[in-house]
Amino acid sequence: MAPGPIDRRRVALLVGLALAVAAAGLVWAKWSPYTGRTLDLLAGGAWPGSSLLETGAGENLLVRAWDFTWAYTSAVWKALLVALVVAASVDVLVPRRLLLRLLDRRTALGGSAAGGAASLPGMMCTCCTAPIAVTMRRAGVPTSAALAFWLGNPVLNPAVVVFLAVLVPAEWVVVRVVLGLVLVVGMTALIGRAVEGRRAPAPADAAVARAADDPASSAPASALPRLWLRSFARLALVLVPEYLVVVFAVGLVGEPLGRALGGGGALAVLVAVAVGLVAVLPTGGEIPVLLALAAAGASPAVLGVLLIALPALSLPSAVMVGRAMGWRTTAAAAGATGAVALAAGGALAVLS
Repeated sequence: MAPGPIDRRRVALLVGLALAVAAAGLVWAKWSPYTGRTLDLLAGGAWPGSSLLETGAGENLLVRAWDFTWAYTSAVWKALLVALVVAASVDVLVPRRLLLRLLDRRTALGGSAAGGAASLPGMMCTCCTAPIAVTMRRAGVPTSAALAFWLGNPVLNPAVVVFLAVLVPAEWVVVRVVLGLVLVVGMTALIGRAVEGRRAPAPADAAVARAADDPASSAPASALPRLWLRSFARLALVLVPEYLVVVFAVGLVGEPLGRALGGGGALAVLVAVAVGLVAVLPTGGEIPVLLALAAAGASPAVLGVLLIALPALSLPSAVMVGRAMGWRTTAAAAGATGAVALAAGGALAVLS
């Protein structure tokens, strides 16, 4: 059965509400704090704080893991809360047909470009963007667009690019932007094409398949608050416990892995790839790690690898999106991130 006609006024009101919620949350959690930090850095300030991987150094294993979990959660709770609110708002207030019209393109490359562009205002870390990426994929957004949105938030984060431009050599910024685009647009398109074929299902077909499960189009207005709360609770009760458990597990090994990055040669580069794919950091959290390693004499290859791998994804975020994206797709995204990170290490070694 084809979906019924669209009530344009209802759609405009609901989408406007979703955009207002997203904008208010991002001003509170991202845009305002990062504007202040940018002004501080431009005035000659140093990056506040130290590497999160050093949290709990010298403590016993469980205390170290708890300290790491507490420190990371304290840094990202605002963004994670906003992500859950925005994800529930997209799920309930934005019609599936509109979401697909915006993000479903004729080719996987077009989908990746659309998803990457949509990620730029969010400026979230990989864990905080996971709930929105999950909601997008469950709504039928093509794999390439959902992956590009998930990876684009941390890798192409405009605020972090500005922070890097102020604090580090220019070649670091070039590697981050160029190789970041390769990952967010190029590699996600290849994965999307492999997963879904040359073309994803037409937007109209996807909309028909999901018409019965589209609150924005079919549910009475009086039911929307209840549906929103149900969506928010479902996301929070599933994703947040997963996040806490896996972050705690990363905290168990984070400090030893951080020490291992101080070595040299091919082994250090491979360790950097592994650390980058596992470790979880807040937005911009890779900057103090990179600055500390550079001061300790780490090689440009190690720094280049971490410049991409540390922000792009983490074990907690991979677990959070795995069911919605598909475990093979998530593993492919991790593999692509590792490959691009190695290329970034080689590029920074040549440029340096």
